[in-house]
Amino acid sequence: MLRATKHIAHRDTTKRVNYLCHKIVVSTNSQYSTLNYRYGGASSNQQQQGHGNGGKHHYYRHDFLAPHGPKAWTIPPNRGYGMVVVRILRGALKLRYLLLGGAIGGGMTLNKKYEDWKDGLPDLKWLEEALPQGEKWSQFSKTLIEIGGAVKDVIEIAKDDLKAKTTVAALSLSQDDSRRKYETLQSQVETLQTEIMNVQIKYQKELEKMEKENRELRQQFLILKQQKKTGTKKIKKSLIDMYSEVLDELSGYDTSYSMADHLPRVVVVGDQSSGKTSVLESIAKARIFPRGSGEMMTRAPVKVTLAEGPYHVAQFRDSEREYDLTKESDLAELRREVEFRMRASVRGGKTVSNEVISMTVKGPGLQRMVLVDLPGIISTMTVDMASDTKDSIHQMTKHYMSNPNAIILCIQDGSVDAERSNVTDLVMQCDPLGRRTIFVLTKVDLAEELADPDRIRKILSGKLFPMKALGYYAVVTGRGRKDDSIEAIRQYEEDFFKNSKLFQRRGVIMPHQVTSRNLSLAVSDRFWKMVRETIEQQADAFKATRFNLETEWKNNFPRLRESGRDELFDKAKGEILDEVVTLSQISAKKWEEALNDKLWDKLSNYVFENIYLPAAQSDSFNTMVDIKLRQWAEQALPAKSVEAGWETLQKEFITLMEKAKKSPDHDDIFDNLKAAVVDESIRRHSWEDKAIDMLRVIQLNTLEDRFVHDKSEWDQAVKFLETSVKAKLAQTEETLSEMFGPGQFTRITHWKSLTEDQNKRRYVKNELDKILKNDDKHMPTLSYDELTTVRKNLQRENIEVDTDYIRQTWFPVYRRHFLKQALQRANDCRKAYYLYSQQGTDCDINCNDVVLFWRIQQVIRVTANALRQQVINREARRLDKEIKEVLDEFSEDEEKKAHLLTGKRVTLAEELIKVRQIQEKLEEFINSLNQEK
Repeated sequence: MLRATKHIAHRDTTKRVNYLCHKIVVSTNSQYSTLNYRYGGASSNQQQQGHGNGGKHHYYRHDFLAPHGPKAWTIPPNRGYGMVVVRILRGALKLRYLLLGGAIGGGMTLNKKYEDWKDGLPDLKWLEEALPQGEKWSQFSKTLIEIGGAVKDVIEIAKDDLKAKTTVAALSLSQDDSRRKYETLQSQVETLQTEIMNVQIKYQKELEKMEKENRELRQQFLILKQQKKTGTKKIKKSLIDMYSEVLDELSGYDTSYSMADHLPRVVVVGDQSSGKTSVLESIAKARIFPRGSGEMMTRAPVKVTLAEGPYHVAQFRDSEREYDLTKESDLAELRREVEFRMRASVRGGKTVSNEVISMTVKGPGLQRMVLVDLPGIISTMTVDMASDTKDSIHQMTKHYMSNPNAIILCIQDGSVDAERSNVTDLVMQCDPLGRRTIFVLTKVDLAEELADPDRIRKILSGKLFPMKALGYYAVVTGRGRKDDSIEAIRQYEEDFFKNSKLFQRRGVIMPHQVTSRNLSLAVSDRFWKMVRETIEQQADAFKATRFNLETEWKNNFPRLRESGRDELFDKAKGEILDEVVTLSQISAKKWEEALNDKLWDKLSNYVFENIYLPAAQSDSFNTMVDIKLRQWAEQALPAKSVEAGWETLQKEFITLMEKAKKSPDHDDIFDNLKAAVVDESIRRHSWEDKAIDMLRVIQLNTLEDRFVHDKSEWDQAVKFLETSVKAKLAQTEETLSEMFGPGQFTRITHWKSLTEDQNKRRYVKNELDKILKNDDKHMPTLSYDELTTVRKNLQRENIEVDTDYIRQTWFPVYRRHFLKQALQRANDCRKAYYLYSQQGTDCDINCNDVVLFWRIQQVIRVTANALRQQVINREARRLDKEIKEVLDEFSEDEEKKAHLLTGKRVTLAEELIKVRQIQEKLEEFINSLNQEK
């Protein structure tokens, strides 16, 4: 109609253009102004003049505009300009009207298509009516089920009627022509079987399409209903997700299936490269596993939870990321992550691992079940495999199949000889009656070309292998192309089974025994049947276990609440951090006292051995002291000071921890954990580097002051000198006591005697005492003559010693002599501050020892003050940070927590909490399962 309308519009437009052109020509040509043209006809004057056939010639518009031939009009040359104008106007007007006509026609066409598209849109007003009530959806699903049942009944009736007619016809035939007619009927039967298979495939496709539409509509309805109610309400978990969580809880509780974990799961077993991973991918409708050319790729068990969902996604149990399985980029990343996790789980030179990789796959039309993909069984090991790989795979496979309720999905490669299979014998050992085994023959497209068809039929009828099974299925999992999508593989599989002569000939193979879809339906149906049969029994077993554990807890720990390792760790973490906080509550005075004591303890030996004693041997004591002190402050003193500060911080923190143990609320179960955290934190912690440079400047400036300012500082310096010398003298006396043995009184009262070496040293000591008695201000070292004299004197007593033996004895003897003189000088200088303040270093009494120790005391005081500020302002917080980091690391290390938090109380509480969680999840799952029924 639109095309006719456009044609009429174009014709009318052409007429108008011609008419206008004629009018323009007549008006511009005065010679022919009297002519009166009609469209398509000749003028009256021409008829009168007799041009043409008796004045009846007709001159059309194209002849007028482009004259040619013997009958063409001759236009005068002086009229050419008018003709050009006519041509231009005609073309412009023609183009204008053509565009106008096209626009009108195109608009009408677009309007018509819009109306058709609008009429084809679904009416969405039903959603507003359906939101408050769900009966329509239930009725729609019920109608679908009834349609499916009706179609199946029609097919079955047709089959029965066909068999009955065939039987009656065969019996009524005569003996002579029965064979011919039987063959005819047999061909008809085969034709009908093919038609039935085609009808069933067509029915399945239509049913899938209707189910998909139903799911999409229902999903939209649920989303809209959810948005209408509240946007914050949590969506209830699906049954399969709840069941998968129960299995995850059980994976760490009963790994041997010897106690209570007899819950069903589908265990996929088969020889290496038999196609078991491809079967699992066909069921999951996504290529989620890595592939290799002949290389073992499945190195660890992979638990795959299949669930129905609006989007086709995958997610690992310990990760929040979702992989979109409709995108090839996400699929590639998922396969890389699976391969990475498999290789990471293999440790210690092993080829396979028992560590389970858990993932969930959701998508439209997926059958709900839990499958475990295991490494393929091998018959020969390669050089790059561990020596125990073959046995490890066998043990792992038997371990999973030993679960009495595990459904064994036995995968057999149809393209190889059945006798080469290793998996069938292993399956027969675990399930000899075949009550939980489903046999799957893969690669039947290759088997059709290579294998004997009769053997294939025997395998699928259960007559070739002695292994028994619940069902026998044949599938095609691809054409050997890595890049083929699941949809392409499914189409190839359906085309193969539709056209394969192997599955269209007579035999026991039925249409429901082929395709991955029928396999997944059968496995899912068997899985949920076993779940319903066994779940109550498993829940009762855990309920009894929980009661026994709770009774044991009440008898052993009646006043304590059961707390697992995680809870105990959190409690210990809080106590440790509280102790770190108490560091800031230590007073400044206490910090400085502790730092003073630690500094002198770290520095005293250096002061005596490297500064005081060498300077005392020199003739210029003060000059030597200045040199030694400056070298000390520029090199070793700052680092030693930082070391003393860190040890003081550590000591105070440990003291607080020990004090907390004496609290009435102390729980000794945390002691090992706290000690490990403190040790690790202290090992990691280090003082700020810039503290050393800052201390060096402070200490150098302090040591530049050589004059004691007031009497109180003088008295403190004298006291410090006496205390230090006495402590050193006490150490020297202990050394002498060990060298010379106990005195006579001690030997008598404690029944002790001197050793031979002690007797010999006593003789040496007597000779050395004579030297010191004769020279009260003897130098710290013995001269050669003195050594010779002592050795000769001892020879008169029949005692043979060498010079080194004499020097070893001399050192502590002289040390005691020197320290006693230092105490005497300190006592003499106690009241000499007035003389010192008046005369300085020229004082009659030698008090250089007091000034030295005053300078050391001052540098220790300013260093302690600087370290105290660093501890309070910086280091305590840095230690707190280190402790928190260590606690965070320990909290993620289950092995570390299990090692540090031990004992019956912990293990019993852990088991009780685990059993309680599993039993509660089982009850929740059972309630949801009963509601679904």
